[in-house]
Amino acid sequence: MAYIDLPENLPGIYGPLAFRPEIAEGMRGFTHALMRGTSSLSVAERELIAAYVSRLNGCFFCYQSHASTARYLFGADAGVVDAVIADLGSAPVDERMRALLGIAATVQRDARDVTREDADAARSAGADDVAIHDTVLVAAAFCMFNRYVDGLGTDAPSDPAVYAASAAERAAGGYRPR
Repeated sequence: MAYIDLPENLPGIYGPLAFRPEIAEGMRGFTHALMRGTSSLSVAERELIAAYVSRLNGCFFCYQSHASTARYLFGADAGVVDAVIADLGSAPVDERMRALLGIAATVQRDARDVTREDADAARSAGADDVAIHDTVLVAAAFCMFNRYVDGLGTDAPSDPAVYAASAAERAAGGYRPR
């Protein structure tokens, strides 16, 4: 049960957004631009970063939501999502993505620990400045979203199938203001 009186039957971030619709509009617009706008990162890669950071933060709702969306978007390569979560070091991702996920993990722990060497390593592995920028911003944004969801004690369905059932809708619709 949430720590404040949120609308019923709206799990995770949906309850707080419905509670403050004037804030929700801006948050949805920002999130849609970040997660679905022009980027050298694919939508699947951005969803993977969101899932990875949410898992590191222990935010069950956000992790399940974004992992299921990333799996849907990766299609036949959906196993990469669980492999990254299990062990980034042995996950079947290219060096560019491994370096970017490393940066995301550093942002999650303490963004001040990201170094020029981290950015240079990502660049050497094929990342451009947009990919580095967007990785840092996705990681930072999901740290905030995770804390928003968990800080209010929002409800989260425990069955991963609930999240998988709506993955296609999230993948197609994005995060546009409603």
